[in-house]
Amino acid sequence: MPLVDIQLIEGVFDDTQKQRMIHDVTEAMVAVEGEALRGVTWVRVQEIASGEWAIGGKPMTADAVKAVQSEPA
Repeated sequence: MPLVDIQLIEGVFDDTQKQRMIHDVTEAMVAVEGEALRGVTWVRVQEIASGEWAIGGKPMTADAVKAVQSEPA
């Protein structure tokens, strides 16, 4: 029974995007482990408050992530 945790900074993704993540991750796991395990494949989204997540000692905020999202590819 796989359990997949998706950890996000709160306020970056809306409910529709989070539901899509859950769906797509579930589909990816089923593609690997087989359809029989769909019903026991758990995916949970955990949101961490903005500023309580750091990379290299620098706090990440929802605004910082949104700025990266809006940069041209």
